[in-house]
Amino acid sequence: MIVVKIWIDIVNSPHVRFFNGIIKRLKADGHEVLITARDFSNIHDLLDIFGLEYTSIGNHGVTLEEKLLSSTKRAYELSKFIAKEDIDIAITKHSIELPRVAFGLGIPNIFVLDNEHAIAANKLTLPLTNKLIIPEIFDVWNTIHFGMNPNDIVRYNGTCEVTHLEDFEFNENILDDLGLELNNEKIILMRPEPSLASYLDADCTKSVLTPIVDALKDQADILVIPRFRTQGELFEDLENVHIIKTPVDTFSLMKKADLVIGAGGTMNREAALLGTPVISCYPGKQLSVDTYYISKGFMKRSKNLNEIIELSKELLNEKPCNHSLETDNLIDLIVDEIYKTYNEHKN
Repeated sequence: MIVVKIWIDIVNSPHVRFFNGIIKRLKADGHEVLITARDFSNIHDLLDIFGLEYTSIGNHGVTLEEKLLSSTKRAYELSKFIAKEDIDIAITKHSIELPRVAFGLGIPNIFVLDNEHAIAANKLTLPLTNKLIIPEIFDVWNTIHFGMNPNDIVRYNGTCEVTHLEDFEFNENILDDLGLELNNEKIILMRPEPSLASYLDADCTKSVLTPIVDALKDQADILVIPRFRTQGELFEDLENVHIIKTPVDTFSLMKKADLVIGAGGTMNREAALLGTPVISCYPGKQLSVDTYYISKGFMKRSKNLNEIIELSKELLNEKPCNHSLETDNLIDLIVDEIYKTYNEHKN
């Protein structure tokens, strides 16, 4: 058997869960996996929890200038590192640097995309990508105009989050394990917006969740999972509000909650797959992957404060239901595409 060496670059926390099942499958098939990861959010903590070996290279900037300098430096450092590793094929989800480094070193690369509105990032990556994997709900023309050959685009039914539930075991005692003392029968889990993201023009000094928390804190105990320390400080002194520090078993918290309200994306979609009622108040333009869940009745969406409050009260009083969602096996699809792309490009 030919052993293939696959490079995976991880640049955001949800990508650890996304690639975990893929990495396990590749290793079970006898192949070698090299993981690089930037120092951002709790990526390193999650990689350690999953027992994945990795090399930390680069970080993440805040301002446009810092992001440019960080990305440029990271591409340089990755280039030096990967050039010595004899990589056969590379894959990432939204890494700016991997396609550039892989293209420059003549390594075929696969790009997984689930945000068609990340225009700046897509301009920098898609023209250098050999194979693009996108959800069926995407308008394929939104990717072709970046220079992708339609024959190099692979589409699937579902969203990236379907890989995140691999091996998930619900911890019924998650609240006790966290030492939470709750005052209400109902629990709302909230996740603020990704205010450092390049595709979202958000203010780090406030959150779209602040007035929602204030309006609902007497209806339920509210658990807030901030993305960084200063986000948590926005909610610290409010009654019935609990700041959850990461890393934490977010899946068990989402399943335990009566309602999830999120100003981001990934956690909303994960909660929908777990069967928990979800309201998205994401402040940016609606993503196709969110439309997928909304159209199937697994998620509500609103940016109107009064509507969100009324929806929340309704959902808190509804009986829980079990969602049933038929999707493609994305782990199988991606592993197959890695092997296909490698075979297409090997000497």
